[in-house]
Amino acid sequence: MLSSVPAAASAPAEKLPPPTSPPLAPSLVWLMAVTCGLVVANIYYNQPLLAEIARDFRLTESRASLVATTTQVGYTLGLLFVVPLGDKRERKSLILGLLLCAAVCMAGAAFAPTFLMLVGTSLLIGLFSAVPQLLIPMAASLASEEERGRVVGRIMSGLLIGVLLSRTISGYVGAHFGWRSMFWVGAAVMVVLTAVLARMLPRNQPHFPGSYGSLLRSLGTLIGDLPVLRRSALVGLCLFAGFSAFWTTLVFFLESPAYRYGSEVAGLFGLIGASGAFAASFAGKSADRKGPDYALNLGVLLFMGAYVVLAFGGQYLGVLVLGVLVLDVGQQMAHISNQARIFSLLPEARSRLNTVYMTACFIGASLGSFLGGQAWAHFHWWGVCGLGLAFVAAAYLINRWYGR
Repeated sequence: MLSSVPAAASAPAEKLPPPTSPPLAPSLVWLMAVTCGLVVANIYYNQPLLAEIARDFRLTESRASLVATTTQVGYTLGLLFVVPLGDKRERKSLILGLLLCAAVCMAGAAFAPTFLMLVGTSLLIGLFSAVPQLLIPMAASLASEEERGRVVGRIMSGLLIGVLLSRTISGYVGAHFGWRSMFWVGAAVMVVLTAVLARMLPRNQPHFPGSYGSLLRSLGTLIGDLPVLRRSALVGLCLFAGFSAFWTTLVFFLESPAYRYGSEVAGLFGLIGASGAFAASFAGKSADRKGPDYALNLGVLLFMGAYVVLAFGGQYLGVLVLGVLVLDVGQQMAHISNQARIFSLLPEARSRLNTVYMTACFIGASLGSFLGGQAWAHFHWWGVCGLGLAFVAAAYLINRWYGR
């Protein structure tokens, strides 16, 4: 059955670009890494601000968490319907257009007079912030075969650091200047990035000759014909659900009677979590030496252990810091190893494999944000930790038994 996948997944006469790319300039690699970090931050700025948003619009905390949920939903839609266009449209033009749209939507969120408008603009912010998932395959196609792994790894590190440090920046800006200021800052950053990339990003011609419809249909073919992809996608869904449930509700826990901290302190926890980004290289080396399953299982076990520690000792600051550190290291180890496994399946379909995998991940993130808010509203910290542990345990069981 797999023998039919390349043809079906690639469309009628798809050809890979010849491997004649010159080495990428280090400055361009760093620019791509910084861009990924700054754009993906758009999705996470709102998390330390949820309590302030709830107060501003006079909402419950669980309802305010819809801002985080809809942003994740928007990003998932971008992964599913925008990222595959990287194989169909010229990538530089596509990226610049998305950045400008993201800037407009960030400004709209900053201006939002009603909660409904904030939720709507948050959905669009997520949709137009899928740029990193276009830049990563673009970098892989521009890089020579000898440097491809290093280039993609460096850009992924920028993305992961952006995910976590965004909360620190957002918490500080929100505490000192108000939550709307963070969205204005984000809009300005997108405009500056557009100007810089317009000058420095090379053009990258697509190589998929089929229609947009055939491009999307090939995703279904990949899912149906590759059990490893299905297993990895389900594992990623559970991992991101467990991860998002924690980070969406952390600000509520820190503002509860257990701590009585504000959004600035919640954002500072992103500095602790950023250490998880440095686990990516260790995960890659472990996957090369002992296989992706080894590093994935190790990451999942660390993730589960972190939730146990957080459930029983989260009311103590030192234990909370340790739990956040272990949780982020475990998450990044598991995610990078899981992603490495799917990239080894079909080199000619990596962009679409990434679309399938990351769409599943952010469906999980959206689910985790929503259920995390509900768990906090009904069961508080124990509910959040129990929910996260259940998702991570499900990831372990799926990886161990599904499709074997």
